[in-house]
Amino acid sequence: MTDEATGRTAPATAGPAPATAGPAPASPAGRPRVSHPGGLKVLFKLTWIELKLFLREPTTIVFTFAFPVVLMFVLGEVFGNQPGGSNERVFAGTGAMNYYAPAYIAVVAMSVGVIMLPARLTDYRSGGVLRRFRASLVPIWAVLGSQVLAALVLGVIGSVLVAAFAAIFYSVHFPDSLALLAAGFVLCSAAFAAIGTLLGAVMPSPRAAQGAGLMLFFVMLFLSGASVPMEVMSNTMVKIGDFLPLTYGVDLLQAAWSGGTWDWTAAIVLIGIAIVAGFLSLRVYRWG
Repeated sequence: MTDEATGRTAPATAGPAPATAGPAPASPAGRPRVSHPGGLKVLFKLTWIELKLFLREPTTIVFTFAFPVVLMFVLGEVFGNQPGGSNERVFAGTGAMNYYAPAYIAVVAMSVGVIMLPARLTDYRSGGVLRRFRASLVPIWAVLGSQVLAALVLGVIGSVLVAAFAAIFYSVHFPDSLALLAAGFVLCSAAFAAIGTLLGAVMPSPRAAQGAGLMLFFVMLFLSGASVPMEVMSNTMVKIGDFLPLTYGVDLLQAAWSGGTWDWTAAIVLIGIAIVAGFLSLRVYRWG
């Protein structure tokens, strides 16, 4: 170009500025798709927070730590732990407390899963906590996973209390296979945690969730062989017990405790419950 005032040729101007990057792809809601950084770190942080919150709840103290031990004491005083005699058929040839100790470890896993988890999840939803998690881009698997991990830790503590109480006061024998007992406990905890998250997903309020959980708890407690042995139940009660998850948890842990064997039927049923209930939880879970 020629400068009209001086007659000189002006230097060529730079070309057009490079195009800027377009906007980030938006989600259906119009917000950019951004994944939350450090997913596992978020999971473990939420788990630690949930543990502290659970331990502040009176329900946790009662149904996870106190109630199983109190029932163990009552049953121990009634039946003792001497094998043979009139109770030999009822307790499969072992002492009553060797029968009840693994059963109440399964009860601990059930109490955490069906009583505490549903109430906590529905309380979060009704209080808007889940909407704040979603606004912070916390993935749903981290929210539900933190609940399951916290439940597992609380279940371990409650199970150690049950086993220690039975060993100190009733001289139960050491589990025939500690590894199988631990594996069975993890499987029980996963199944009941999945049931608890499903209840938390479908129940409309914390009161409804806790009421449904308590009803399930007591039905399974008395019809699964955990409190009343199957050998003294009516055929109708046994048939009802066949549809209850705790029945298979009791069978699995008792086989590991007395005999050191793995009950594949019970294990397959619990795995199926964990998969189906966990899948349904993720499908129907609502943020608010």
